[in-house]
Amino acid sequence: MIPSSYLLIRDAFGGESVARLVSGQRLTLGRSPTNHVVIHDERASRLHAEIIPTPTGWAIRDLASRNGTFLGKSPLGAERLLLPGDVFSIGRLEITFCLGDPPATLVGTAELEATSPARSADLERWQATIRHRRAHSGLLDAIGNTCELVPRVGRAAADLCRLAFALGKAADGRAIARLALDSALRGTDATRGAVFLPAGIAGGQSTSAPGGLEPFATTPADWNDAAARLAGAITTVLETDEALLACDARPTDGSTTLSAPIRTGGRAIGAMHVEMPLGGREATPDDLEFLMAVCDAVGVAIENLSAREILSSRLASTADENERLKRRLGEESRMVGVSPVLDAIQGQISRVAATKATVLVRGESGVGKELVARAIHDASDRRNGPFVCMNCAALSETLLESELFGHEKGAFTGATERKAGKFETAHKGTLMLDEIGEMSPAIQAKFLRVLEGHPFERVGGSNRVQVDVRVVAATNRDLEQAVAAGEFRRDLYFRLKVVEILVPPLRKRPEDIEPLARHYLQRFAAEAGRRVRDFTPEALHALQAYHWPGNIRELRNVIERAVVLSTDELIAADELALSQLSSPGEPGRKSGERVAPFVPLTLDELEQRHVQATLTAVGGNKTKAATMLGIERSTLDRKLARWAKV
Repeated sequence: MIPSSYLLIRDAFGGESVARLVSGQRLTLGRSPTNHVVIHDERASRLHAEIIPTPTGWAIRDLASRNGTFLGKSPLGAERLLLPGDVFSIGRLEITFCLGDPPATLVGTAELEATSPARSADLERWQATIRHRRAHSGLLDAIGNTCELVPRVGRAAADLCRLAFALGKAADGRAIARLALDSALRGTDATRGAVFLPAGIAGGQSTSAPGGLEPFATTPADWNDAAARLAGAITTVLETDEALLACDARPTDGSTTLSAPIRTGGRAIGAMHVEMPLGGREATPDDLEFLMAVCDAVGVAIENLSAREILSSRLASTADENERLKRRLGEESRMVGVSPVLDAIQGQISRVAATKATVLVRGESGVGKELVARAIHDASDRRNGPFVCMNCAALSETLLESELFGHEKGAFTGATERKAGKFETAHKGTLMLDEIGEMSPAIQAKFLRVLEGHPFERVGGSNRVQVDVRVVAATNRDLEQAVAAGEFRRDLYFRLKVVEILVPPLRKRPEDIEPLARHYLQRFAAEAGRRVRDFTPEALHALQAYHWPGNIRELRNVIERAVVLSTDELIAADELALSQLSSPGEPGRKSGERVAPFVPLTLDELEQRHVQATLTAVGGNKTKAATMLGIERSTLDRKLARWAKV
């Protein structure tokens, strides 16, 4: 067994102190306040040396200190067993290893300072002793007999604390009133009481009281005459907005009464009334103070209850609205059609959605490129993330960069605060960029780096932003021609064209025209509250024969207009406002022209119609007409004279 040992520490400035060595425990020395012996000397390292127990005694070990530990005048090398009387030095300290118990003259403050496990860096020595432990606060426990030992002010505070916690869990006005009344009766030693609140608060009873109030809680429960007998007190409290302590000295039923207003929003909306029988403890102003505190807590609880009910109602309404919007969005984003081309597109979507590949959707304006992008998002594992759309052709280069990558406050005129760009907004989701071919070369370079997984910086900022976004690009331009002309980066073109989905125009999939028309007819009829149910055969034929230069977008608008303006259950052909625009790629054809039946004409009749049309166009000026027709004026006169005789 190792005998008792200690270290006698001599400091040229601090005097002598003692550090006991405890069997089986190491003792550390150094400048750090976590050491057992803290050395306030810059020559000492933070962890300088340690005294460790060994089977035969105590040994000293230097912990690779900066200035070394000296045993006598020789630096300490390896670990060394300490012998009684050994003196070693660290900085200005001289430390002697001693056996036995330290001298009584050195035991005390100096010993405590030397053995304290923690000290502040500014030489302040601090000692703390834990004297009592508790797992929870007794102030929130139910009141028992032990509370009689607590001073009355303390008991009142504990009562109010418990009441505040209980009111926070109350589900309605009746529960609030019951909790408050119980607390008021207990805190004032009253025997009966009542809480009066407006009838609109949930949980109230039906008996009317002064001021349009109802008794939400009464004690005892059969105190049915409370409303009538307390009318004066309640009315006075509501009118004066003051708490009252009064004495009812009736011979048969004398009592001391306490009444206080219940306030919300700075005005009295109700009252609490309690009675203490004569012959018992006399009511004091302190009881009135306590009752007022209970009433104030009730007012706060009622405000919170009202706020919770409003919030709950709004949340329920918002949830219903979100559900309706989701259903509507799902209906709007559903791809409608029966053509083999559409089936092939949906097959491509299902295959590419599960990957992280960038998708390039190509097709004319209005064919439904955004629907394809949303379908990819909804079928992917990012479906719960955001789906963000942006049209690159709608903004200038500066604004497009700000919208895509965001900007810092003060980055440019009008940048009054930091703004997150579309890439940040679409984090963990999908970003659909329409009209990708309209990007300027400068933004194309920055966009390419983000596509390759590099972080980016907001406009006017230096912090790097890293996002996880799946990009679906769309265009109606010939990107190959743009690359050849140097308007679109070749490397970006190949980076976007990992997977390409081509959406053909509506005129090349006529099988989808009728299903789409009926889909929009049902939708707009329901939205407009019209009883339109179908198309006439002539209307369906006109829809099929039309060339649809605006594709599905134009079809949607045509059907919506027809539904809104229709006065019958069937939409007729003359109610379809079909345009006269040419289809893209077919400028020589007017897609809206109706094919008229052929009428045979002689050449003379055809010439006569043409000359008359030319004259009409130039306002009857024969000289101009002859010039346009490429004939002499006299020739024109002869022709007109001949046709006039017929």
